[in-house]
Parts: sequence; C-alpha cells; structure tokens
Amino acid sequence: FVGKPPLRNRDSLSPGYWESFSTIHHHPFLRPVLAGVFPLLIVCVVLLAGCSGSDDLGRKTMDAPTPPPPVPVVQNVPIDELLRQNATKEIVDDLSSDNIELRAHAVEAIQRVLAKEKSDDIIEALTDPQPMVRFSAAMAAGTLKLEAARPDLLKLADDPDPNVQIAARYGLHRLGDYHLSKDLEKTSHDTDPQVRGNTALALGLIGDPSAINVLKPMQEDANPAVRLQVADALWRLHSNDGLQTLLGATVSLYPDEQMAALASLGSAGDRQVMRNVRGKLTADYIEVALVAARARGQFGSDEGYGVAIKG
Repeated sequence: FVGKPPLRNRDSLSPGYWESFSTIHHHPFLRPVLAGVFPLLIVCVVLLAGCSGSDDLGRKTMDAPTPPPPVPVVQNVPIDELLRQNATKEIVDDLSSDNIELRAHAVEAIQRVLAKEKSDDIIEALTDPQPMVRFSAAMAAGTLKLEAARPDLLKLADDPDPNVQIAARYGLHRLGDYHLSKDLEKTSHDTDPQVRGNTALALGLIGDPSAINVLKPMQEDANPAVRLQVADALWRLHSNDGLQTLLGATVSLYPDEQMAALASLGSAGDRQVMRNVRGKLTADYIEVALVAARARGQFGSDEGYGVAIKG
C-alpha cells in the first residue's frame, strides 16, 4: 500500500470475513492454542524491550574483556649441540662433493660460521680444479685475512679465469698488498658482464671510498645484474645512489632482481632498511620471502623464522 489502507467497520466487511474469524475464534481446538500463544508473545515483547538498551526488564550488561597475555620476553636460546654438529658435518662433507656449486657454497659457509675451526679447508680450496670454487676460496681468504693464503693468492693473480684473478686481488688487498689493486679499474670495462659484476663486488668489499670514482660510471652498465652489484658496492661505500637503486629493485617486476636487492640490503647491515625488508616476508614468491627472511636474520631478527620453516 502507498500510505495506510482505510479502516473498515464490521458492516462494510463481507459475511465471509466474519464467518472465518468466528470459526477461528470459537474453534474447539484452535482456541486453547491461541490462548497459549498470547502469553508467549507478551514474554517476547518484554525480552525485546530489554535488548533494546532501555531500563526495562531483561536488560543485560557485558563483562569487560579479559586483557591479552603479556608478550613473552625475547631470550637467546642456545642451538642444540647435536644440531650444530650435524650442520657442521654437512658443510664439511660438501667440500668434497662432485657438485661444483655445493663445494663453492661450502667454502662460503665455512667463512661465515666455521672460520676458526676450518680455515685450513679454505686454503685447500684455493687449488680446487674448478674456477668457481677457487673464486669463493680467494674471496673467503681475503675476508678472513688468512695470512697463510698469501702464496696461493699470488699464484691466483695470474689464474686463467679472470674472475679468480679479481678475487685474488681482493684477497691480497685485504692482506695489505695493494700493488695489483689498480687492475680492478681495468676489469670494470671487461666485455664479460660476470667479470664486471665481480669487479664491483670486490670494490665494494674492499671498502675504499676512492672506488666510488670507478663505480659511478658502472651505474649505466647495460646488464641489470651488474647495475645491481654496482648499487650494492656503492651502498657499502655509503653512497645514497646505491641505496635508492636497491630499494627500487625490491619492487621490481622481476623476482630475481628483488632477491638480489634484498640480499644486498641484508648484507650491508644498515638497519634503516629493516622495514623495507620486513615488507617482503609476505611476497608472492616464496623465494623472495626466503631471501627477506635471511636478511631479517642478518639484522638479528627472528621474524623470518616461520617463512624459513614453511619454505
């Protein structure tokens, strides 16, 4: 209806209407039913009035919510010794693996966590038949300043592989021998992008601010992987240009660029980027999230633990 319907008196209603009403009202079965329904309707009205927020009968008050439990205090939990022993055995076993990449990664792992116990294995890897392993060993020897590696590093300065030559110059520079370091300016123009990228890597790790003059022109390199490595080196040398490039790469359309940028942000150790890294823990690609988890771990945070377990 539009508006209220007009009221009708008894005389205006059809005889059938009142006949139906009388039948329901006086029916021997329905009458007791209706008599029981009306009290129920009254009770419902009373209860609804109580729920409406008035002061009528039936009003209830909710108890205050229980406060949440306090956040547990962060504590350093020692790693199970058996777990540590098993991990150490895995790394050492990989040094003799037939897989070249496993041997190279094992050398890098020893540099990071087993340098005191296994530095001799790094020196032995300097003579590995594969350039990738020799490169990793020379970089590790330089980072750890292993004086015992000096004779082998001098030999590797003339290695057939130009990437190993770069690593040898880095290692010698770290040991205080700078007479070959200027060669890195020449290799920054090499036709091989891997050589150019490793040159940027070495210059950044050496840490000499004068290397910025070599790195700046390399920002225009045609290879995106080289440009990211240059950005990493520049940021290690406290150049804001490098930082901006890395932050931009974390939102790249290409997951591999995101991963490279996150790895650089974590390795440099500057805590101002922690929030940027944290945001990638929920990346669509699990590989990206894992690199972000590792980077958070390098900042001393265990936020990425769940990601690592899931991955």
